[in-house]
Amino acid sequence: MLVSAVTVVGIFASPAQAGSWSSKLTDVGPGFESRNWYQPSSSTGTTIKFTGCTGGNTVVNVTLYKVVNNFPDTDYTRAAFTKCFQSPTSTSTGNWNDHGAGDYYFVVNDGGGAHVSVRSLVVSY
Repeated sequence: MLVSAVTVVGIFASPAQAGSWSSKLTDVGPGFESRNWYQPSSSTGTTIKFTGCTGGNTVVNVTLYKVVNNFPDTDYTRAAFTKCFQSPTSTSTGNWNDHGAGDYYFVVNDGGGAHVSVRSLVVSY
């Protein structure tokens, strides 16, 4: 596991979603893993939004994972975020279908790439 700097801004509940949390990323490298969150079975899926991306590339790849005990974690479709590099207020959004109750996390640039900073990120489920 690659250790990278991350600054957690806080956790906020959203009445419109089953749950959500917000944060930012500061100069995280390829393979950075977010914190885990529990997603209930009543979820309609996962949405991840990055706003204000900067770094060595103009794309950041985000992959959603589900924790699987005693087996490798299950990975889902990789989303290529590009719009968030256009300005400090531009947002890229990735949407994943509901994959059942469990613990989830996302990985940044798990296939390789440059370091990235993200001014604001929101995970909703």
